[in-house]
Amino acid sequence: MNVTSSAVLIFGIASFFVVRSKSANAGGALLLFLFGFFAAGTGAAQPIHDLAASFARFLSDIG
Repeated sequence: MNVTSSAVLIFGIASFFVVRSKSANAGGALLLFLFGFFAAGTGAAQPIHDLAASFARFLSDIG
């Protein structure tokens, strides 16, 4: 079964928990960075989206 969801939704939920738990590590910073670009849809969003999609493909290929 395939389950699809928006990257903004996933990063938004994860960002909520990072901010709520007051995590100030590199992973939390990266998560908030990605959420900002996906939510804003700036000119840099497409290359970041491509990078995230390629990483997701990589994870699905090894899993």
